[in-house]
Amino acid sequence: MERCLVGLIGAGIGTSLSPALHEREAGRHGLRYLYQLVDLDRLAPAARDVGDLVSAARRLGFRGLNITHPVKQDVVRHLDDLAPEAAELGAVNTVVFDHGRAVGHNTDRYGFAAGLARQLPGLRLDHVVQLGAGGAGLAVACALAGAGARRLSVADVDPGRAERLARAIAGHHPVTVEAIAPEEVPARLADAGGLVNATPIGMEGHPGTPIEPEHLRADLWVADVIYRPLETALIRTARALGCRVADGGGMVVHQAAASFQLFTGYAPGEDRMYADFLELVGDA
Repeated sequence: MERCLVGLIGAGIGTSLSPALHEREAGRHGLRYLYQLVDLDRLAPAARDVGDLVSAARRLGFRGLNITHPVKQDVVRHLDDLAPEAAELGAVNTVVFDHGRAVGHNTDRYGFAAGLARQLPGLRLDHVVQLGAGGAGLAVACALAGAGARRLSVADVDPGRAERLARAIAGHHPVTVEAIAPEEVPARLADAGGLVNATPIGMEGHPGTPIEPEHLRADLWVADVIYRPLETALIRTARALGCRVADGGGMVVHQAAASFQLFTGYAPGEDRMYADFLELVGDA
């Protein structure tokens, strides 16, 4: 039976569903698959360098690694090569060890696009307001541009980060991308068709909503990248107002499926993995 050792490097990942999602799908393909969590918060400060951790995983025979907050961008300089989507985004969420080389990929863009299409088909994409321009925000903006968005207004607490995202996306896609200040978001929402939250606000440990509820309206679609909890305060409020909503479950499942295929070479059953996800969330 083929063996496969993979892992996840990130901070505060103790409740991650990635091990169960990957290992359940691996079992259906007859693989002996171990998915190991490497939680930066549980390591001594001297042991948290992502480059050292990637090197150690390569020496220990890992097939690959998933990478999450806060090191999706930091890990790039420690890799031997980048796949095109990772190079475009400047962020990596999947590292594959291939004949001794560490190659970075990014499956977040595919994950968000596939999850949005699953939960909210037929969206109005003429103007979308996005909150957050970090690693996840880059992937989300790229996915929206690839899906046909004509205009993106991107707000971040770090103006420079929003401006860098705008330049990166506009340089690769025929879309108008504008970095805006957080206080400009309500005015931009007035003529937007959709709102995406790509900030940590709403996740476990970061309660609240990234925008005041009075700025939402029933004909606005609302998406969140957060999946723990699956129903964030933003999603709950938007649903109550009559908005079409997409939670973060679709993104986490589809990016996991794409990573699984990179690690193993086996095509995953994405519908099966989504059913697994719903079961796991229900049991949590």
